[in-house]
Amino acid sequence: MDLLNQTLDGFSGQISDLSISLNTDIFEANLINLIILGGGIFYLGSNALSASLSERQQKILGAIQESEERLQEAVARLSESEKQLEQAQIVISSIKVDADETAKKVKSTILTDGKAEIERLTTSAKSQITSIEAKVRKQISDYVIALALKRVTMQLEGKINASLQQQIIDSNISKLGD
Repeated sequence: MDLLNQTLDGFSGQISDLSISLNTDIFEANLINLIILGGGIFYLGSNALSASLSERQQKILGAIQESEERLQEAVARLSESEKQLEQAQIVISSIKVDADETAKKVKSTILTDGKAEIERLTTSAKSQITSIEAKVRKQISDYVIALALKRVTMQLEGKINASLQQQIIDSNISKLGD
């Protein structure tokens, strides 16, 4: 302790020349208590501070790692979504092409069927017209024949007597026998 006192006295002599004074009495300045207190705080605080800093570092590293995992998941989902979008666009374009082809085929089929139906209806109409014309001709012919027979019958009734009628009947009977 003497050595410390002498050293401090030497310093104080030099400082006193500069007009700054330093209390060299260790016990009066409470320097030992301050050093012990500072060392204790440093020793105890360093462990708590390093533990707190270590814990905080682990939390930060965990948060960074979790963020990186989320980023990787998001990138994977984005990649998958882009693939699905490309596949959907391919399917859509294929559907459009198929729809156009189907529409063309249906249009062609409708036109072909329509033409065939028109031809069938035209043929049917012509056939019906021909049939109706034939019926009308037959009816006209039958009517004309009926009128002619009626006229001839009327004319004959006035001119034919019983003997002439007998000759016609006999003549027709003999023709039937032949």
